[in-house]
Amino acid sequence: MFAVMKTGGKQYKVQSGDLLRVEKLAADAGEKVQFNEILMLGGDKPVVGAPMIDGAAVQAEVVDQVKGDKVIHFVKRRRKHGSQRTKGHRQQLTLLRITEILEKGAEKSGVKAAMGAGSAPAVAADAKPAKKAAPAKKADKAEAPEKAAAPKKAAKADAAGDDLKQLSGVGPALEKKLHENGVTTFAQIAAWTDADVADMDEKLSFKGRIEREGWIDQAKDLTKG
Repeated sequence: MFAVMKTGGKQYKVQSGDLLRVEKLAADAGEKVQFNEILMLGGDKPVVGAPMIDGAAVQAEVVDQVKGDKVIHFVKRRRKHGSQRTKGHRQQLTLLRITEILEKGAEKSGVKAAMGAGSAPAVAADAKPAKKAAPAKKADKAEAPEKAAAPKKAAKADAAGDDLKQLSGVGPALEKKLHENGVTTFAQIAAWTDADVADMDEKLSFKGRIEREGWIDQAKDLTKG
């Protein structure tokens, strides 16, 4: 039997005993993890999901945390104050050994689900909601409402952050995606590490674009003013 599973935005066809390298998982060597996004099960009676197969899973043992082959990025900007840069990157990967393919009963297996190293922890369902601010007292003078509204406008301006559309290749839609991922200022982009770039490439689904467009260098220049 074989299965087609999905992890790290990629699909893999696996069988029991296969060695597989996937995008880095939050797990140590020797741990057992379970992949619950199963697109297809093959065998005497193949099953195709719509899009996933309920109850199916692939279990694997983490062999080691490794790095992929080095990739060279060369960026050149042909402008009046152009620049060029050569940089190498090795993607962090997890080496797995497939141990079992489950046709059903994945939710009762007791094996923890595989999660990417950059995944944010889930928010507890019983978390206490934030306390509501006490209602403001009614103003005695006519100009009081205008004074109370001033701080709100200032707060809105601060929340807007920088105009990220000044970066090469960034339009309104891409700027909105960056905001949704917590990126609002040039200073944040200027401070990105290789791991941050790889993580953001995966979240925004345009691998290598940050390097090609030279966002980090542009952000540093824009931060300086």
